[in-house]
Amino acid sequence: MTGIKPVTDKPKIPAIELKNVVFYYQTAAWQLSLPELTLQQGQHLFIQGASGSGKTTLLNLLAGIITPKQGEIKLGGEPFSSLSPAKRDTMRARKIGVVFQQLNLISYLSVLDNVLLSGHFAGNARQQSEQRAITLLQSLGLGAELVKQQAAALSVGQQQRVAIARALLTQPALLIADEPTSALDADNRDSFMQVLLEQANACQTTVIFVSHDAGLRRYFSWQLNMGNLAQGAQPC
Repeated sequence: MTGIKPVTDKPKIPAIELKNVVFYYQTAAWQLSLPELTLQQGQHLFIQGASGSGKTTLLNLLAGIITPKQGEIKLGGEPFSSLSPAKRDTMRARKIGVVFQQLNLISYLSVLDNVLLSGHFAGNARQQSEQRAITLLQSLGLGAELVKQQAAALSVGQQQRVAIARALLTQPALLIADEPTSALDADNRDSFMQVLLEQANACQTTVIFVSHDAGLRRYFSWQLNMGNLAQGAQPC
């Protein structure tokens, strides 16, 4: 039979790609050099390294807060690092979620309003985001009775879940977690990890998780050692 083309799978577009990325500060001799890093949609990467090894610098590059001196960063197959600051801000708000070490909730705002902040900065209408926020909070064990509570009234564990909901509200392609478990005891740390990755999997979100705690590596399939960036991502 002629004229019929075989069905082929569409090529997968990586969630994030870094090629020949170099960054350095003008006042320091140190530089970060990463030949290649490619993560697929839904892939989870654990980044470890000593203090001063460049973990925060790498996260700032991935988030578009700073840009490489050389090389290129793409997000979802689209140029990211080469965009203007305003366009990077827009893409970051729409496609990147962040969970900070200090959680950075606004204490006087309600749980719901804290979560809706990420939708606001992404340019989404409140009505568009509100039902997803409530559903996401419920899936994280935060029922209707807590939605209107001020963030300051929550336990640490509850605040962590609010931070996760805020980061995942826009169903970002990429979630960056910067040492979010450093102040937690073992029980809260393990609970946090399980909830974070479970929710990321539900959204098919790629996770980049930075920690000095090598024990958390067991939650991940891939790792990047800041002491040997030339190796790129390696199986755990």
